[in-house]
Amino acid sequence: MAGAMKYEQILNDLKNKIYYPVYVLSGEEPYYIDTISDYIEEHILTDTEKEFNQNVVYGRDTDVLSVISMAKRYPMMANYQVVIVKEAQDIKNIDDLAPYVENPLNSTLLVINYKYKKIDGRKSFAQLVKKKGVFFESKKIYDNQLGPWMKSYLEKRGYSISPKASVMLVEFLGTNLSKIVNELEKLTLNIPEKAEINDAVVEQNIGISKDFNTFELQNAIGSRNVLKANQIANYFAANPKDNPLIKTVFILNSFFGKLLIYHQLADKSRNNVASALSINPFFVKDYQAAARHYSKGKIANIISYLREYDLKSKGVDNVSATDGELLKELLFKILH
Repeated sequence: MAGAMKYEQILNDLKNKIYYPVYVLSGEEPYYIDTISDYIEEHILTDTEKEFNQNVVYGRDTDVLSVISMAKRYPMMANYQVVIVKEAQDIKNIDDLAPYVENPLNSTLLVINYKYKKIDGRKSFAQLVKKKGVFFESKKIYDNQLGPWMKSYLEKRGYSISPKASVMLVEFLGTNLSKIVNELEKLTLNIPEKAEINDAVVEQNIGISKDFNTFELQNAIGSRNVLKANQIANYFAANPKDNPLIKTVFILNSFFGKLLIYHQLADKSRNNVASALSINPFFVKDYQAAARHYSKGKIANIISYLREYDLKSKGVDNVSATDGELLKELLFKILH
């Protein structure tokens, strides 16, 4: 019995040739599901064995009875056969696999990739999978977890990343781990072994400006640097596709929300602030500086402005103003 397992444990078992007859991989984060499934697809069978013993199907093109039929076949001239169902969330009544899971063929590795939503681990189907095979829930990763995640990912490969470079990548790529991993791999090819990925490396290789991005706008606003904030606003206005107002407002709303929490903290020590705001300790100084410029009352007004301009960016009470024009209006209200 394998039960509910962690990502690292599943991969380690596979590398050590410890196999289970059923793998149900479900959840909101596709990266882990794809990585496990791809490893099984690429490494369990030799190229010759795959010809007769590996079936990869998609949920929209199959059904439960067909999957069971494939899983019940015995391998030909091999110890195992592999059946991988990708996009299994498109199969109706996935729970109907339960009779097969209850008595699976040990020579088959049946892999169910159920993406973007999770199978309830408390239901009888999931409990049955946990008894007979591997049940894995791939949980969504949140913005404040991405920095530590990238740091850990790179450290395992002998590299490091600066806090600013980490923030720049999150702003540009969002929370899509597959995209992040793809870009990190590109970056490591362009720097020496055991080197640090910093903001200059990100700018040179990905094309994100290290001086004109929402992180630098946030810093300019936090330090009340009116000139720099307006320079960035002009850059955003000239590059609207890469810098939509809705994204800028979201990031600034998060910043001022955290700044409000900072004001309410009794213990303003570096580590406590970092923990309370879910930020890298490196950035605590930015919040300390911003707190001197923005009172709780001013922050409350700014959050109200941000809500107003979020609606305007979506066309509410706004007939013709561009994102650039709206951003300049918003900055004037924040900074004065």
